[in-house]
Amino acid sequence: MKHSSASRTPVLLAQSYYLRYDPKQTRKMKPYPPLSPLITAAVLRREGISPAFFDSMLSCGVGEFANRLHEVRPRIVGILEDNFNFLTKMCTTRMREAAFEMIALAKSAGALVAVNGSDATDQTEAYLAAGADAVIIGETEQTFPEVVQRWERAGRAGRADLSGIAGLALPGGRTAKRAPMIDLEGLPLPAWDLVDVERYRKAWTEAHGRFSWNVCTSRGCPFGCNWCSKPVFGRRYAHRTPAGVAEELYQLRRTIRPDHLWFADDIFGLPSHWLQAFAREVTARGATIPFTMQSRVDLMSEPAVAALAEARCEEVWLGVESASQQVLDAMDKGSTVDQVREATRRLRRHGIRACWFIQLGYPGEEWDDIVRTRDLIREESPDDIGVSVAYPLPGTTFYQRVRAELRAKTNWADSDDLAMMFHGTYATDFYRELRTLLHEEVEARTSAGEVPAAWSFDARWTELARQAESRRSPSDAVYLTEVRRVARGG
Repeated sequence: MKHSSASRTPVLLAQSYYLRYDPKQTRKMKPYPPLSPLITAAVLRREGISPAFFDSMLSCGVGEFANRLHEVRPRIVGILEDNFNFLTKMCTTRMREAAFEMIALAKSAGALVAVNGSDATDQTEAYLAAGADAVIIGETEQTFPEVVQRWERAGRAGRADLSGIAGLALPGGRTAKRAPMIDLEGLPLPAWDLVDVERYRKAWTEAHGRFSWNVCTSRGCPFGCNWCSKPVFGRRYAHRTPAGVAEELYQLRRTIRPDHLWFADDIFGLPSHWLQAFAREVTARGATIPFTMQSRVDLMSEPAVAALAEARCEEVWLGVESASQQVLDAMDKGSTVDQVREATRRLRRHGIRACWFIQLGYPGEEWDDIVRTRDLIREESPDDIGVSVAYPLPGTTFYQRVRAELRAKTNWADSDDLAMMFHGTYATDFYRELRTLLHEEVEARTSAGEVPAAWSFDARWTELARQAESRRSPSDAVYLTEVRRVARGG
């Protein structure tokens, strides 16, 4: 349905992720514009609708959203999270509060509100109770334009019936499930012109000396790690063509001019033949840009890594999680410790930085498992690590396993929270100390080129080992006491 400028209804797109509301991410200062809303904006334009945009990423706060509402006076507001930003999958309470504030402001301004994102999918009733007129379940590029058209046809005086639109949660219940998108080539490039590019460039160059931009080539992840939440894209894998991605990089070089790219895919370049074709396409166009991506250790074959090097990959983040095979198997990770070693060494041989995601506190992990992870880090010397603790999110097998143990707090306040929200082996403060110690040791080694004097870290590890028994979580300590009492025949 095409719209003339005279009949066009004002639409405002926004997201509710504010960098300034997350102290850890503010310190890191690695902001990226929200791809999901920008792609949806481009789809709306193709339908003849010119949306306004509010970018919360570098905003000072929700007050600026209120100002934008006053400027645009939209009839329709879409608060659409960037589903390619892994931070939004954490569903932190601070960002949820921001979303609720934005919904309330939009409703007070007389707008109809549709929302989308991991948290909105997990907490549908809460978002509807906060005032949202509709929650989009799944991808937004097809559903949101249909909602806009239906609301627009109803006019300012009417309330449209959305029950015939698939992929919605409404106050009266859910509509039919919408099939996921398979043909990603039919989507336009993100509406980059809606973003204040120079503000991003300034933030990046002042913090890091170069400017990074984000791209996504695929949707979903076919692997079955039982703690991984996939509320929007699910357990599928749809990818764009290598030529289509290479063309986007060519356009980025001409318009945005980034110094570096972050491929935001859950899994970048899953088939190695895709990576090989991608390397050929970007080289042929003169569109190679240094990039960082994330993948799995079992996907880092020799052909895949060679293609990454050819395409100018400079850093790969690997989901290592643990050096205990028992813990990896409990996670349904589908990878081995030997594959961690092989992938790390292969990347290094090709001049690519190998960085590891580490997850502490998964059920069944004991002190010896933690020491194995520390030792693997020492032996293989990853270039960087990110340390988290097991975080149960709705919709995962892990969540179902620990659901009966969940405490009052079910979401982190921000990305640096690291609170244990179930009856793990150790208490939250203990895992926070472990996180800090692992980070400090890796940072000291990468800056010095070698492991510093043993006393710098070994003495601290010895002290933590001494404390480990007494610092178990209260429920775990009670359990062990009972086990010992029974074993003694008491």
